[in-house]
Amino acid sequence: MSSSLVGVGRAGSRILQALALIVLAVGGIGIANIMVISVIERRGEIGLRRSLGATRKHIASQFIVESTMLSLLGGVLGVAIGVGIVLGYARYKDFDAIVPWYWLSVGVGAAFVLGALAGVYPAWRASRLDPAEAVRPAA
Repeated sequence: MSSSLVGVGRAGSRILQALALIVLAVGGIGIANIMVISVIERRGEIGLRRSLGATRKHIASQFIVESTMLSLLGGVLGVAIGVGIVLGYARYKDFDAIVPWYWLSVGVGAAFVLGALAGVYPAWRASRLDPAEAVRPAA
């Protein structure tokens, strides 16, 4: 293979890696946004739990677990759909499919970590709600 083709292959690989990072960043922002909205909509529930004895740590861990599970589910479904498309296209074109299982697990792991990180701010915000203020009806 000529050196110019290797250079093009490396450039294409870098472009795909950058695209993957952009997709992960957008996904993280989306998850954080969903969780912030969830905190706002569930103020009454948070206030009730706090008034019944839940600590700030309990509330924070609830939202971190929710955001982590949301992103993990999205990561697993995304990888499954991607692998299905690759295998289906390879079968349609009568190609040998090469599925990099290591990178698929890295993708799911990145989604898991990203979900945990995206849930930190909403969890902190939820844990800081005053119980009396949270159960009061919005004006």
